[in-house]
Amino acid sequence: MNKYLKESVFWILILLPFVYLLTIWKTLPELVPTHFDLLGNPNGWSDKNGLILLIGGMGIGTYILMLLIPKFDPKKKIEQMGDKYYSLRLLLTIFMSLLSIYILYAGNGSKINPNLVIALIGALYAILGNYFQTLKPNYFIGIRTPWTLENEQIWKKTHRLAGRLWIAGGLLTIIISFLINSNLVIVIFFGIITTIIVLVPLVFSYTEFQKTH
Repeated sequence: MNKYLKESVFWILILLPFVYLLTIWKTLPELVPTHFDLLGNPNGWSDKNGLILLIGGMGIGTYILMLLIPKFDPKKKIEQMGDKYYSLRLLLTIFMSLLSIYILYAGNGSKINPNLVIALIGALYAILGNYFQTLKPNYFIGIRTPWTLENEQIWKKTHRLAGRLWIAGGLLTIIISFLINSNLVIVIFFGIITTIIVLVPLVFSYTEFQKTH
């Protein structure tokens, strides 16, 4: 696929929230919720013009950041990912676009449904976990501890474990978001799962490093 055609896919996704915002602009109140607590209740408001900056920052900001990261990678490992890095960029852009549209939907006075947001994050966890085993050692993406960056074998072992944990944690997050009705319980479970899939690979990388020394 032509390079410019591939990049145009990102801009279509980035523009979708703006198109949706345009269709609902006249129905929005002057003050709209832009921040929500863990249970989905709005606890921060701003002028509706602020929504333009909000969704622009989420979509365009993510696009620019992911575009620049390979240029600052001193070992050029990210560039070696090729189409896999493109797919990762596309995944994050889709996630930000969907999240932006949902925030705009809530701007009409609807309450954010934590179940839906957490299920969306769970899907992101699972898909990211699928990418972990393909990541080469780099300073920007992955489980970047002093021990994984020091030893390529530790990097591989840690990301093999992390990939399985993130896939399992993501799928479990999706399941509980649909099975449990209590928002508070879902948030607690989500916090526990996130803590486990983040901390376990960190500890594992340290213990593997200790074994080699």
